[in-house]
Parts: sequence; C-alpha cells; structure tokens
Amino acid sequence: MPELPEVETVRQGLAPAMEGAVIDRLEQRRPDLRFPFPERFAERLTGRRIDGLGRRAKYLLADLDDGSVVIMHLGMSGSFRVEEGPLADPETPGAFHHPRGKALAHDHVVFHLSNGKRVIYNDPRRFGFMDLASRAGIETARHLAGLGVEPVGNAFDGKVLHRLFEAKKAPLKAALLDQGLIAGLGNIYVCEALNMSGLSPERAAGSLTAKAADRLAAAIREVLAAAIAAGGSSLRDHRQANGELGYFQHSFRVYDREGEPCPKLDCSGVIERKVQSGRSTFFCATCQK
Repeated sequence: MPELPEVETVRQGLAPAMEGAVIDRLEQRRPDLRFPFPERFAERLTGRRIDGLGRRAKYLLADLDDGSVVIMHLGMSGSFRVEEGPLADPETPGAFHHPRGKALAHDHVVFHLSNGKRVIYNDPRRFGFMDLASRAGIETARHLAGLGVEPVGNAFDGKVLHRLFEAKKAPLKAALLDQGLIAGLGNIYVCEALNMSGLSPERAAGSLTAKAADRLAAAIREVLAAAIAAGGSSLRDHRQANGELGYFQHSFRVYDREGEPCPKLDCSGVIERKVQSGRSTFFCATCQK
C-alpha cells in the first residue's frame, strides 16, 4: 500500500492540474470501489471549483468551493494520471486519448476539468475509495478521525515522539506504525529510519531516551523528505501522476536487502529479516540497539 511519500508525490503531481479548476463533468464508471460512492457523487461534484488539494496521512483531500472535501485513498493499486487534448473517439461516449491510443482497463473515475485537462483514477484491485465530507470538523470525519501527528509537519520532533512513546511496552516498530500516534508511516520507511538512527525495531518504544527520540525523529524526517524528492518507491503499482515510476527503491538502506552488508561504514553487520506482526522487518542486529 502506498505510504506517505507516494501519496504526497501524487498530490504534488495533481495539484497543478486540479487546483483552481472547475469540475465540468465527473465521469463515474462504476457504482463502487472499495466502498460505494457517496449518493449522487457525480452530480454533487459537477460545477464545483477545486480550491486546494491537500494530504492527511495517506489520504488526498480535494477542497471544493462549497465547503465540502473529497477524501481519496489509493488502496493497494490505485493511481491517478493527468491527460489533456481531444478525445480519442468522439463517437464513443467517455473515450479519451491515451498515448497507447485507447482508454485503459480499470479507469473508474474521470474528472473533466475546465482547464481542458482530465484526471483519471485507475484501480485494478479496487481497494481505493472516494468519499465526501464537510471541511468543518474534517479531523473527526470518517476515515480521518483518530489519526496522529504528521511526521513531516512542524508539530513533529523528538520531544513529541518521546512523549507519544512514554511508558509504551509495544515494540518500537509497532509503535511507529500505529496511525493513531504518527500518521502516514508505513513498513518501508520505518525500517529505513530505524536503521539510520541505529535503533532496534524490537526494543520497547517506551525505552527511548530523549536523545534517541531526537535522533529517530530526525531520521524519519530525512527519510521521508528523500523519498518524496525521489517520487516515492515503486515496488509494484505506484506511479506518479505523470506516469513515471518513483525511484527511491534504488536508495533503500535495508528494506528488501536481506543478506547484504549494513550500509553504515563503521558497521560489519549484515541485514537480517524477521517477521513482526505479519510484516517483514529488515534491520542490522549489529548496530541497531
């Protein structure tokens, strides 16, 4: 499932096309994705201006001019792409141009925008979804209620991390993946940040000293910033809005590198893999304590 860097990369790619544009027509090609679309979804979005495109954790948020927000989640295989130009076949309702000359399978939603662009949502496995909520009280809306602090925001630092983990007996990795504590972190970037900060994924979260919490918070921010700059990680389905793959997977320190030397120059350890709560954890037992 896409993590924070992948979703932020998609947001950055879509914002120039969507922000300030009016939705001339919303083409909804099926009644549901992971969940049914909201009642009269296409009708309620038609004619609305998109005032802003934001992100909360792993969700995209499109603010509309009537005070409503479209909440969008990519699920396991969802992706957006931006197209413009004439429709491929005017005789075929809903058909649009694609570089390969035809519409793609699993194109489920098309935003036809006033600036001549089309934003297409494609989702082969249909684990993504779109919902509507009011901007007023958005933090308590369905899907977003209970989410923790944003790890790339100004509110996140070592002091916050130390306070969140105080007295917690859960393994450090499990605590970092708890969306109610820190919103948006996933398996890949937690493994990377723990290695960078020299902390074991198995130690109790509450055992972190203030100094170790500062080190971990800095590593999280550094890893996420690098991943966003690289367009995210494309291991299976993730693509940027321009269709290109992300390339942060080529910079992984430990993730999916079992048996390789630890990336730290002063460490002679080897990357190991173990399963924690059903997920693969990659780490170096020699330097991560």
